[in-house]
Amino acid sequence: MKRIPSLPVRPVLTALFAVATAFSFSNCTTPKSGGGSGRYSSSFDPPAHRPQNPSAVRVKISTGKQRLYVVEGTRVLLATPCTVGKPGTPTPSGNRTIYSKEARRRSHSYGEYPMPFWMEFASGYGMHWGFLKPYPCTHGCVRLPKNSAAKIFEMVRTGTPINISASQPEDATVGASLPVLDDSSVPDPPNSYMMSNQVFEDAKYKGRIFVD
Repeated sequence: MKRIPSLPVRPVLTALFAVATAFSFSNCTTPKSGGGSGRYSSSFDPPAHRPQNPSAVRVKISTGKQRLYVVEGTRVLLATPCTVGKPGTPTPSGNRTIYSKEARRRSHSYGEYPMPFWMEFASGYGMHWGFLKPYPCTHGCVRLPKNSAAKIFEMVRTGTPINISASQPEDATVGASLPVLDDSSVPDPPNSYMMSNQVFEDAKYKGRIFVD
């Protein structure tokens, strides 16, 4: 992974951090290019429903549609776009379990880059906040919008089952109405910011997690 060079903190970037904070984190980092759709992941804030039975919560990921669903039985508690692994480095599939969570994790292999709301489901693979693109582009991790990552982190626990498949039944229902998110045109923050603890402070969800 190419290390992001240090850049001066200009006022325009300062404003960007406050309004459109989306970052390229960890071993999932890939160069950004192109214009983008204009719908950034930082503006996406999906409703989240409080689980009635936390032990019954499951996560379902559709790698074909790049969608993630938190469910309890047949009830969808949260639905969000995500970005998964590219063909050469696919996201591990099958039935897995979230076996570690860390809100302020940094990569141990790629320059200590931050991976807020890390939820690990295979060795070296996890869900976390990061830049989204409308096509598979990561090294295997599952990138989530900031607000989605914060809410999912509160909804799952160590031991929560996760199914990762090419498709999920929810793709044809709630998944079909999710927006296309594209952070391709969002510039990289300065390296000094990435190495600071402020990135984790900015990752915190500022509102009410659950709508009920």
